[in-house]
Amino acid sequence: MAALAPIWHPSPNFGPRRDGLRPHLIVLHYTAMQSADAALTRLCDPAYEVSAHYLIGGDGRLWQLVAEDQRAWHAGAGEWAGQQDINSRSIGVELDNRGDHPFSEPQMRTLEALLPQIMTRWEIAPEGVIGHSDLAPGRKWDPGPRFDWQRLATLGCARPASRSHAATAATPHTLRKAAQACGFTAEVDDATLLEAVRLRYRPWGEGALCRDDLIPLLD
Repeated sequence: MAALAPIWHPSPNFGPRRDGLRPHLIVLHYTAMQSADAALTRLCDPAYEVSAHYLIGGDGRLWQLVAEDQRAWHAGAGEWAGQQDINSRSIGVELDNRGDHPFSEPQMRTLEALLPQIMTRWEIAPEGVIGHSDLAPGRKWDPGPRFDWQRLATLGCARPASRSHAATAATPHTLRKAAQACGFTAEVDDATLLEAVRLRYRPWGEGALCRDDLIPLLD
């Protein structure tokens, strides 16, 4: 696949990656703003101290705001697989979406072209492609229930949901153990953890914890 040619629109909101860290995660976000132009302005405004490496518009346009070897300010406080300072460990991709409507086909196609190229450059495994809500449960909900994680997983660009038939009862303890093994290590209560797991694997899930919530996490 030919390399993408993003529109270079530099943001002042970045710095060096700390402690010599290299990215081994890609964090997906939605902008929660009314337009890509509004998001672009926000991500490049030094007063807000936020940025991302890439922004993908609803029409499929791709902007690059920060060089991949630099530390963009997109993830904030959070933890994944026992590690903090996610900004130093990741590349951030913002998707032009308010969070209450589907992601457009042109946008998804651009994302599907971008992800393999980043993954190849930095040797990032599919398990390293995560959502903001995965690392900051209860604080963030993006890319939200409308995002098609299974579509990315089918292309090898995200961890697929397991279809395990292991005879494991669904309890708060077994859910937490399985979730932690998949990377959900942020310290949150049982209800918040369940909400984060459902956002990623079962956004249609409701009610009390059940075995269908546990299955996607099992290997």
